[in-house]
Amino acid sequence: MPIEIRQIPCLSDNYGYLVRDATSGLVASIDTPDPEAINQALESAGWKLTHILNTHHHYDHAGGNLALKEKWSCEIIGPRGEQEKIPGIDRAVGNGDTVALGPTTASVLDTPGHTAGHVIYHFKGDDVAFVGDTIFAMGCGRLFEGTPDQMWASLQKISTMPPETKLYCAHEYTKANAAFALSVDPDNTALQHRAAEVDAMREKNIPTVPTTVGQELATNPFLRPDDGALQATIGLLGASTVDVFAKTRALKDSF
Repeated sequence: MPIEIRQIPCLSDNYGYLVRDATSGLVASIDTPDPEAINQALESAGWKLTHILNTHHHYDHAGGNLALKEKWSCEIIGPRGEQEKIPGIDRAVGNGDTVALGPTTASVLDTPGHTAGHVIYHFKGDDVAFVGDTIFAMGCGRLFEGTPDQMWASLQKISTMPPETKLYCAHEYTKANAAFALSVDPDNTALQHRAAEVDAMREKNIPTVPTTVGQELATNPFLRPDDGALQATIGLLGASTVDVFAKTRALKDSF
């Protein structure tokens, strides 16, 4: 039986997510950007929170942990590499570990780059991944604590998932990301179509998340450092994928 997912707009541009295993009734909050909004969503759905799955330690991802734990006595699971920074953590996980919600399981993948210990949760059986701030629609996380080599390796873990895999990113950054993507990959027709689609969606306040692995492989410049046209646009034709990725990320930082 597939999982149920509720997407919750939080703060200025975050998304929180509730994941419910229908067989057991267990419910996880993916990160905790806004405990009030999460509690309202739980009440609306008639669900009880049993788990929190943190992707990384930033406040807009773990800041609501303690308030939700006090209310629900839920188990908090978070990245092993950041366990000292995760409020209320009960269980630390890392690459190769699994998290179970009844019969539904998620694989944990280490994806350092945005932060040193960032993890994502891949529900393979449902073709769903909750990716925090590692990847966004047509973007990727800023490298606050990691290196370009680390982030490129992390993105490759996502890019090798089945193309139909839905990627639940943590922010609504897509319109701004599309503008940058067009600046470095201007002749990409798939990107042009996607950018126009995003503009229309945002005019109607429709979320552009989730995206899919296939869609990102076609339109996300951070997954396309091996593309000759992109390399030529940024002046690194024939360079290594890591060097192209690093230059692309640096250009985005100052865009």
